[in-house]
Amino acid sequence: MASEIENAVHPAFEKLRSHRIGTLNLDVEEYRHKKTGARHLHLAADNDENVFFVALRTFPMDSTGVAHILEHTALCGSERYPVRDPFFMMIRRSLNTFMNAFTSSDWTAYPFASMNRKDFDNLLSVYLDSVFFSKLDQLDFAQEGHRLEFDTPDNPDTDLVYRGVVYNEMKGAMSSPTSQLWQNLSSHLFPTTTYHYNSGGEPDHIVDLSYDDLVRFYRHHYHPSNAIFATYGNIPASEHHERFEELALKRFDRLDIELPVRDEKRMFSPVRVEQGYAVNEGEGTEKKTHIVVGWLLGHSFDLQENLEGQLLSAVLLENSASPLMRALETTDLGHAPSPMCGLEDSNREMTFVCGIEGSEPERQKELETLIEGTLLKVAEEGVSEERLEAILHQLELHQREIAGDQFPYGLQLIMSAIAPMVHGGDPVELLDLEPVLESLREKIRDPQYVPNLIRRKLLENPHRVTLTLRPDEKLESHRQQAIREALARRKAELTDEEIQQIVERAAALEKRQMRKDDDSILPKVDLSDVPLQMPEPESRYDGDISATVYSRGTNGLVYEQVVVPVPALTEEELLLVPYYTTLISEVGCGDLDYLQMQDRISAESGGIGASFSAKGKVDDVQDLSGYIVFNGKALARNRSELTALLRDVYTSARFDEKDRIREIIAQIRTRREQAVTGSGHALAMGAAAQGMSPGAWLSFRLGGLAGIRGTKQLDQALNDPQELDGLCAKLSALHDRIRNQSREFLIVGEEDQLPAMVDDLKSCWQGEAGTEMSPWKIEPVNYTTREAWLTSTQVNFCAKAYSTVPVDHPDAAALTVLGGFLRNGYLHRVIREKGGAYGGGAGQDSVNGTFRFFSYRDPRLAETLDDFDRALEWLQTTDHDYQELEESILGVIGQLDRPRSPAGAARHAFHNKLFGRSPEQRARFRERVLAVTLDDLKRVASTWLMPENASIAVVTSPENRKVAEELGLAIEEM
Repeated sequence: MASEIENAVHPAFEKLRSHRIGTLNLDVEEYRHKKTGARHLHLAADNDENVFFVALRTFPMDSTGVAHILEHTALCGSERYPVRDPFFMMIRRSLNTFMNAFTSSDWTAYPFASMNRKDFDNLLSVYLDSVFFSKLDQLDFAQEGHRLEFDTPDNPDTDLVYRGVVYNEMKGAMSSPTSQLWQNLSSHLFPTTTYHYNSGGEPDHIVDLSYDDLVRFYRHHYHPSNAIFATYGNIPASEHHERFEELALKRFDRLDIELPVRDEKRMFSPVRVEQGYAVNEGEGTEKKTHIVVGWLLGHSFDLQENLEGQLLSAVLLENSASPLMRALETTDLGHAPSPMCGLEDSNREMTFVCGIEGSEPERQKELETLIEGTLLKVAEEGVSEERLEAILHQLELHQREIAGDQFPYGLQLIMSAIAPMVHGGDPVELLDLEPVLESLREKIRDPQYVPNLIRRKLLENPHRVTLTLRPDEKLESHRQQAIREALARRKAELTDEEIQQIVERAAALEKRQMRKDDDSILPKVDLSDVPLQMPEPESRYDGDISATVYSRGTNGLVYEQVVVPVPALTEEELLLVPYYTTLISEVGCGDLDYLQMQDRISAESGGIGASFSAKGKVDDVQDLSGYIVFNGKALARNRSELTALLRDVYTSARFDEKDRIREIIAQIRTRREQAVTGSGHALAMGAAAQGMSPGAWLSFRLGGLAGIRGTKQLDQALNDPQELDGLCAKLSALHDRIRNQSREFLIVGEEDQLPAMVDDLKSCWQGEAGTEMSPWKIEPVNYTTREAWLTSTQVNFCAKAYSTVPVDHPDAAALTVLGGFLRNGYLHRVIREKGGAYGGGAGQDSVNGTFRFFSYRDPRLAETLDDFDRALEWLQTTDHDYQELEESILGVIGQLDRPRSPAGAARHAFHNKLFGRSPEQRARFRERVLAVTLDDLKRVASTWLMPENASIAVVTSPENRKVAEELGLAIEEM
């Protein structure tokens, strides 16, 4: 009977087809809504984590960010749920495993996922109403998009300023040179289509968007006839259809929607462009130029074109042995290959990009010559069949792997299918790669196949843009001056009536932000819906080889780790560890140089790497232990090769290829410096917490702001050949220390693979016994800090930290719940809605025994730091409802119970055990979370969070140096 229900088709829909994809263990079903033409892609899988996704095709023809601001504003209240902020309210009333909304260049999507059916239905009701029946209040547009306001909102004598969440979000996003590089390149590769514009919005253009423009865009685009629905999981399609129809679709008729969907007009001659990007005054401009070359290719939704593009990109750029990547890494024209290198296939037409950073504007012609010469050489000499087989092997492995540790697996599959659906391609073809891979295997037997692709798509393709993005120390001050002058002119022209309107709107917005809505109209789950403790993956232990073994449904992949306790290290050796773990898979090994090793890794595995992990004890954050983990994955047929590969790297990696090591350090520096504007809040929190435990100190020194500055200094020092010799010798000595340590193993795979994997380990590692060395110890850490780190950014990242307790302390649960409670009840309103930051919050880090407040892409600085303290006053002086507490507890439980991929769950369980986080300890913590009371929150706050004990760190621009100094913050240069 159940199968009949599952196969039934709802009368409002017609079934277009069903297709089994054995390699993914799912059925793809396609449907169309008869009345509106809305399409539905259902991925039927035996998985409790059900995913919903609805996308609207959105093609903005300007850079006002209309699609992006609409994505925000649509979630601010709807016909059925006329409360001010149903999206953020539902985050708190839900057991979701994912909730978000995205604006792409040509579609806008609203996805969520949940493992609880009641919760899934609740979220579906709110999402469908928000998308198709949004209220679009003008005050929400002012809050989320942009508004003119006096600096002190009720005082017209103060300066006129721009405020708005998206306005500040995009100021932060466009502070990144990489974002500017991509946007500028796209604008020249696509001179006439939607991709010419910044769909997220350029801050200078966002302020031109009117409320009426927003409403027009909504009415034109947000209609089921322009919608694509997608679902994944074990809820049958017919049940989805019943809800879609009842909640939204029955109220609509078909609409013919005109959209500017067209191919770009082709250029017949290459274009060269030079533009500037902002760097701090006095920072210097030497070796800070980006030069990239981009080609426009064919349709992304044509599977043949798409896979040829992927093959081309992999042949040229996959790793350091790939000819174009090798040329870009080893040239002295620049510091490192550009992060833009590769194939972009999410737009209607694909682009292929390559280039360098850390160059000079006058090297542009030389770079073009280098790239063209490399492409000509590959076209003339061809590519070996073994290399092409290795690339197809990577495509197969990528398609088979069940991901889902950062992002629900079902959503990843949907995201890969959405581009062809938006552009009229076949989503099934893109998901079911096996037949196409077979056809590609036939084609690569022709030695001229790849050379012809390079000639046709690149060498003979005149639709090419070379973009030189040079640093400009004056650009930001000119921009800020222009904004100030424009606002001053605007203020001078204001009539008394307009002044009154601005003041009244600010007051109305504040009143709306402070209003407590009746949230009882929103559906919710409560603590009675919380599942019992999630089951742990079961393991077994083989004492002969010290291997922990997990049998998991990994869809034909195997995973392996070699786990080594950190030996006793000096501080200098410790600071080398991040470079060691990055370099270990990038250098030569035994008789093979690094180029041969790159080919071997690509042919035999899905990648190998190493990482460093350190945690305090569950009852003492000052007592730190650490491990270096060598890891890899492979298709099951390559399990023996994976074991041998990890053994060889572990025992025989070489650190004598000095030029190679020099190149990788330069690349590490570039990646780290670029991470600041995207991860500024995490870096600020790390800096604020640095003195509170050895783990926090280590994180700050190795991967935090101090680590970024250290990498910059190291990279500069390595220009001296003696310094480079010394680094290579130290890395080699560190490797000797690590490879002589005792070790244990983790293996994860399907049951039929495991006995052979254990046998491989035993035979491969025979005679490689390590020796127990004295354990690594790091001195206890306890100091406060007040720092301002200066970098090139248009927005701020603020953090305040307090020393608290480890995870097994009775107060850890209440502090963990408190983070969400402060965010939900106070910080979201004052920092995001009123302050205009893109985000803000608080949270307990029990690994390092710290509680941190933070803001993200924030136009304010001192006021935000004050708001962190006011949040604690609000906690103590306000009467709170039990429901607010329950929502915060639900948020913590949702994080604890977050599903992972089959292999990810096994790795998580193993490493928990490694660091003393037993199932019993975690069950104890979960029970404490469920038992937290409002009194507990007030008690732990008054015990541990005393403002006079706080440490502060901010990431800001040099323009705020004076403000930072007035706050008593020590200035730190990046």
